[in-house]
Amino acid sequence: MSSATPGTLPEPAVRTILALAFAEDAPYGDITSNTLIPAGAAAEAFLVAREAGVFSGGQVFALAMTLTDPDITVELRVSDGTRFDAGAVLARVYGPARAVLTAERVALNLTQRMSAIATTTAEYVRLVAGTRARVVDTRKTTPGLRVLERYAVRCGGGNNHRFSLSDAVLAKDNHLAVLTGGRRDLLTAALSGVRDQLPHTVHFEVEVDRLDQIEPVLAAGVDTIMLDNFSLADLARGVHQVAGRALVEASGNVNLHTVADIAATGVDIISVGALTHSVRALDLGLDIRLEVPAAPALTNGAGSAAAATVSGAMR
Repeated sequence: MSSATPGTLPEPAVRTILALAFAEDAPYGDITSNTLIPAGAAAEAFLVAREAGVFSGGQVFALAMTLTDPDITVELRVSDGTRFDAGAVLARVYGPARAVLTAERVALNLTQRMSAIATTTAEYVRLVAGTRARVVDTRKTTPGLRVLERYAVRCGGGNNHRFSLSDAVLAKDNHLAVLTGGRRDLLTAALSGVRDQLPHTVHFEVEVDRLDQIEPVLAAGVDTIMLDNFSLADLARGVHQVAGRALVEASGNVNLHTVADIAATGVDIISVGALTHSVRALDLGLDIRLEVPAAPALTNGAGSAAAATVSGAMR
């Protein structure tokens, strides 16, 4: 098994996401578990992979459990960024059964999605191996979950684009249309004026959709030029034309069938919206054993009943 080094997730952000998730899923408690499950029952559960993939979300899974009840303990069996096979046990959970059952769906939903993103990203990264291209995500993320989804991309060996609109200047076609009034002859001067306003620490990227836009944009001193929806031949021409004067990003029509050919044109960056907007949740399940406490001793002196055990797979 190989593993990536995705860094860490900010715990306050994870706690905020989980608080919102539980407020949605159990606003007044879990009436099913509280009705059906004895108050003293304990549960041992295992997070099991139904299919192969790359793990992401261990911290989220563990916090979902322990925030529901601090008496729950979670043992993570694999680290984020680790590849696993179908049938692998990814984590063990033990604690009050009601709380485990209450946390189960939120914990699984987030971990399944994060692991799906990591798994998909890893496949894109594998396909561009040996080229100079970096696979990066986009802002096409689930509202409220960007910090988790961007982290999952890193677990899969990918890289992050700007996190938000506040982090960098990325002038796209609509920005340029408003900025120049549609006049191509004003493009360099308009972008140079923008460059002059920016602190030296702010990255400046501009999107183009034609080869003849490259020189006017480069003349403004941009840091990255995005070649949007270019053919493979025009991507190669664009990389040759830029000739190292800026980073070259390819965007549009990127999928698992095209990414290797796009990387072979020599681009520096390939942005892939599909890493976060089109993934199918990875199939992970929580297999659980409920340990029901023994019945109280009968008044006629009969012995107490033995603890019962119930096994099953959570859905």
